[in-house]
Amino acid sequence: MTSALLPAAREILATLIAFDTTSRNSNLELIGWVEDYLGHHGVSSARVVSADASKANLYASVGPDGKGGVILSGHSDVVPIDGQDWDSDPWTVTERDGLLHGRGTCDMKGFIALALAAVPLFKDCAKPVHLAFSYDEEVGCLGAPAMIEEMAAKLPSPALAIIGEPTMMKVISGHKGITVHEVEVLGHEAHSSLTHLGLSANMVAVELMHDLAELARKLWEEADPASPFIPPHATLTIGRMEGGTAANILARRAHFVFDLRCPPEVDPEAVLAPFKAKVAALDSEMRGAFPEAGVTITRLSNAPPMTPAGSAEAEAFVRRLTGDNSPSGVVSYAAEAGQFQQAGFPTVICGPGSIEQAHQPNEYLAVDQFARGADFMERLAEALV
Repeated sequence: MTSALLPAAREILATLIAFDTTSRNSNLELIGWVEDYLGHHGVSSARVVSADASKANLYASVGPDGKGGVILSGHSDVVPIDGQDWDSDPWTVTERDGLLHGRGTCDMKGFIALALAAVPLFKDCAKPVHLAFSYDEEVGCLGAPAMIEEMAAKLPSPALAIIGEPTMMKVISGHKGITVHEVEVLGHEAHSSLTHLGLSANMVAVELMHDLAELARKLWEEADPASPFIPPHATLTIGRMEGGTAANILARRAHFVFDLRCPPEVDPEAVLAPFKAKVAALDSEMRGAFPEAGVTITRLSNAPPMTPAGSAEAEAFVRRLTGDNSPSGVVSYAAEAGQFQQAGFPTVICGPGSIEQAHQPNEYLAVDQFARGADFMERLAEALV
């Protein structure tokens, strides 16, 4: 069965990978290509654009109008290749030893390519298949909410949403939530020998980052041993930091960005409440010494977790298609699945490839996983006839 679908999917995958949709870039060329592809098959689509119109989500309904359809969703953006040592061009699909290398093959243009290749099959189904492709998932799941809101308002009650993140085609029913914050510290410059005349933004930032490191350790120590997540606890990491201009100048500015990933039962606001209280106290103290100084914390993104609640029938349906009889699984990465679930769609995660390959140099999707994904799309089309 897969021989008819795989060649088209391979060709589409090569096209999608060739678009450098690193999150800092526009994805409009890829979205335009997908629009044209769907239009060639007689399928209309709708864009939901970003505030600055530099990026867009795209969704489309394939097959008849009506309730009970299936959403297939994936994100179009990929992580940077900066500083990574690749053995081949990241923007060209290169097959070596049964592995399809390229940025985004696994995470997650492979799933998108399979869904698009199956469009001719979905056109003949008795229930619709709704395609949903987002932007800026990799920087905090920022793009999907506007598209999900519009889909919830306009689509006639889909039965479930399948988010095609890499799971080795296993069915996943839960993931952690993620919140990303930026901390900005403004000090007062002075010669580094005259510390009484200035205020180093770097020194304040280091103190705050130490507090976050201690908080991360506390979360680890308080982990619930019965948690199904690996690691079982909420995790906190500082992903980016910078500050200062020279060794002998008290730094005027410093900033850092951190993310907190919480299991569904852990409230990220409660976890961060003491830290935010310290930020407020430091801000007041610093402004008292130097009016232009201070420290602020800004939440950049907040994506909810996904739980099995309300998705039992969706999970059973997808398991019938995959043949997956393993215990229900959860993943520690965040995804857009929680956002679909929050909007009222029964939701599961299931897609080809391993998350261990995502974001890596020489990222790959195994050919046999790609083939299993093609089998899944064909079984889905059969199930909806």
